[in-house]
Amino acid sequence: MKKKSTSQSAFFNFRVLFGAALCVAALAVALFAQGSGVKRSQQVAPRRTPRDAPGTQRPDIVRMVGPVRLDQDLRNLPYVAPKEEFEERALTRYPHGTNSTAAPSGYGQPTYVQTLLKNMWRPTPTMPPPLLTFDGETAAQACACAPPDSDGDVGPNHYVEAINVAFRVFDKTNGNPLSPVVTYNSFFAPLTGTPCANANDGDPFVMYDAQADRWVITDFAFPSFPGTSFYECIGVSQTGDPVSGGWFLYALQVDPANPTFLGDYPKLSLWNDGGTQNAYFLMMNLFSNPTTFNGVRAYALDRASMLSGGPANAIGFTLSAADVGASYSFVPATFRTGSPPPGGRDGMVLCVDSPASNPTTLTQVHARFFHVDFANPANATFGVGPTHQPNAEITVNPFVEAWTNTNGFSIVPQQGVSQLIDTLGDKIMTPVVYQNLGGTESLWAVQTIMLNFPSGPTAIRWYQFDVTGGNFPAAAAQQQDWSNNNDGVWRFMPSIAVDASGNVAIGYSSSSPSLHPGMRYAGRLVSDPPNDLAQGEAIMFTGNGSESGINRWGDYSMTTVDPSDGMTFWHVNEYEPTTGAFNWATRIGKFNFVGGGPTPTPTPTPASCSWATGPNLPSGGTRFGGVFFPANGKFYAMGGRDINNVEFTHPLEYDPVGNSWTTKAATYPDSFVSNTECAVANDSGTDYIYCVGGSSFATQTSTGRVFRYDPVADVITTVPSNWPPGDANVLPGGIAAFNNKIYVLGGFNINTSVTDEIWEFTPNPAGWVLKSAVLPAPRAYIPTTTIGNFIYTGGGADWDPNGMTLVDTTNSFKYDPIADSISTIASIPRATSNTRALNFCNQMYVMGGAFTIISNEVDIYDPGTDTWSIGTPFATARRNAAYDTDGTNNIWIAGGYDTGQAIIASTEIFNCPTSPCAAPTPTPTPTATPTATPTPTPTPTPRLTPTPRPRGTPRPRPTP
Repeated sequence: MKKKSTSQSAFFNFRVLFGAALCVAALAVALFAQGSGVKRSQQVAPRRTPRDAPGTQRPDIVRMVGPVRLDQDLRNLPYVAPKEEFEERALTRYPHGTNSTAAPSGYGQPTYVQTLLKNMWRPTPTMPPPLLTFDGETAAQACACAPPDSDGDVGPNHYVEAINVAFRVFDKTNGNPLSPVVTYNSFFAPLTGTPCANANDGDPFVMYDAQADRWVITDFAFPSFPGTSFYECIGVSQTGDPVSGGWFLYALQVDPANPTFLGDYPKLSLWNDGGTQNAYFLMMNLFSNPTTFNGVRAYALDRASMLSGGPANAIGFTLSAADVGASYSFVPATFRTGSPPPGGRDGMVLCVDSPASNPTTLTQVHARFFHVDFANPANATFGVGPTHQPNAEITVNPFVEAWTNTNGFSIVPQQGVSQLIDTLGDKIMTPVVYQNLGGTESLWAVQTIMLNFPSGPTAIRWYQFDVTGGNFPAAAAQQQDWSNNNDGVWRFMPSIAVDASGNVAIGYSSSSPSLHPGMRYAGRLVSDPPNDLAQGEAIMFTGNGSESGINRWGDYSMTTVDPSDGMTFWHVNEYEPTTGAFNWATRIGKFNFVGGGPTPTPTPTPASCSWATGPNLPSGGTRFGGVFFPANGKFYAMGGRDINNVEFTHPLEYDPVGNSWTTKAATYPDSFVSNTECAVANDSGTDYIYCVGGSSFATQTSTGRVFRYDPVADVITTVPSNWPPGDANVLPGGIAAFNNKIYVLGGFNINTSVTDEIWEFTPNPAGWVLKSAVLPAPRAYIPTTTIGNFIYTGGGADWDPNGMTLVDTTNSFKYDPIADSISTIASIPRATSNTRALNFCNQMYVMGGAFTIISNEVDIYDPGTDTWSIGTPFATARRNAAYDTDGTNNIWIAGGYDTGQAIIASTEIFNCPTSPCAAPTPTPTPTATPTATPTPTPTPTPRLTPTPRPRGTPRPRPTP
């Protein structure tokens, strides 16, 4: 809600004085004990969580107003002014203090104590600096209001920032604005007959839906408060372009049965298990006036219908103030990166208590399930019983929230002014992140707590909860009170994100009597010791001023992960450019992890190397086996199928000298050539391209047939030795050549399972041998290559039997074909499959791919150091293309699926006129001696639907 600024009462604090006789050594011991007081929680396996049966609760069904189409470019919308200058009052579960205008002398720890702390026990930070920061919207641009409620999200090409009263779209590569500042009154104006048309009031939320390549923007609207007309306004983009692609607009009444209830602090999330649990979850606090809390409203919005611009219902539950007890500000879990929730997995919602008085020591996080059924809404359930009690209480380390009875949230000191600013320190902050990493399901959450009540400073409490199997745990798997070893800085307004590899970053505000409010972030790698942000802290942006006129700050920040690479974090937050009142600005920035652990260190490409566009294939194609043939220096796209899902009948040849593609005369022996795996081997002095297995789109079955192609003679012959698993409907997983033998690792038993077998093929006499070693984990579509005497893999696909879909993984292995043994290497930083691994300069290059979020990233593995780095990305993200290399100067990519699942024809060529290899070697040939020949591995993967360009809304299902 909004109101004019009001007067504020004074704040008094009494601090503990240290005796003059206290020795420094004793003080050091005491402070160390205080600064490291976080318990280490042992990981507790999820227990079976009680649930209500479908049909046992009474949800209400609310028909949303709309959709109304907004087909105008945002740049052409008429400007409609927002409301007049206001300060937004924080509405709380119980009334807190009346807020403070002055910081008393000596607030916080004594200066000499802070100095001591800053020089003792400080972790050495390894968190890298930001890669880019730029200014977002400001008070002057948008509204002379407070706070900004800074929120934002990142997509493939855009960053969209939403603040109170307006939003703006930026080019994420350089921060340049792509749209004007668009007020919600302008944006939602077509929703006539509702307050969304002209009475938008803020509390915005913006989210990129990566599964559908769409954007969602919301805010609330009402003519007056108290009042009788309260709505949530929702926009869903028609395309992935938020500027010119058009929008579907909806309006949702907060609670039709209680029209006087305002829905405050609304929070949205995405949940999609690929089946019936497919919703945007929306939670809000209910107030009938600024001091009367009426409970919590929980909604599930029909995501599938909204994405298609169809009429949509919302399933709602109202929990009264008595139902929720001391809690409010429910936060629904959102799925961002990694594998999606398994089929049938209910949505999850977390909250904590906000007691009537502080200090109150709290030890629980309340956890609820939200089960939706849009076909039969009466089957929806939220929590347990008619009052929707938590499904579970999760025990956590004791904590005290960041507010006081006298001052409420206004407890954070700033440099140079007496004004204290807000923490919003009585709630779990948005987002709660769901991640499914290799079958381990987790919720990650964060909040602000108070250390050393009431003196402070505030700290960041973060959690990991193991929810594997769809059950809440008894206790946290990880948790920590992050204060950078009590360095005296106040940290507050946090938001948490988890990248595709399980690395965690938290962005937040920072301030102190000697610091203007600024923006910082801290993080941990998945391999770090538990319960610690071991990578330390970095500064995203240092504020140049303090807020001198009002106490409001926040009300939130946002940290998200870039869907283009699954590893770059974006953060948006508030700062003051100069000291003043209503003088805030926002800053947007990005960063990732570098150095050590499984997250890649950017590797510079020699200046002479670059990607360039080559000629298109004769027609669009995908699911090739790509092969460089050393005997003639040409590159081949073997097998595959065209844009109509009809298999090719002839090899396609690229001539680097003529820079052209040719369709060859040789004919494949059958139509089972999609997903074939090919490698070069020698028989009786002649090199051949051997292609193993494959499938037919029409029959959705595979073959074990092996054929070989002589590119010089342009002749194809069938080899009289089938690959045995192929005759049992298994597609080969990854392929590599070593010592003139061909190895197939893993495989995909079509739409049933993945395999762990390793098979060895000898050209003469032709025959297959099943090896004793097996993959440490069954995998399909494995990027695989030979380097020296070993075969390396980076990623690969697992099978989710519940969701009936393939899941990208980060597992990486090293197979010794001589010893017939296998071991694990450092995991590739991002989950991927559906692509090739190549031997370039005796390093493993894994080329883009990924089943869930198609990438153009090049991940490079160094066998000598067991570390990963990032190479120069190619232009068009794709999977299931033809890929290969000559090993020293060139890499070729042709065809595949792009991010829109279209089958494409484009070719890209990575060329180094001077080889960057440390010791260039002659072009390898497949002779009977071990070589470092880059071996073709066309890792074909499932596609969404049998049409050339399926929509991104449904969850992908594998088709061989």
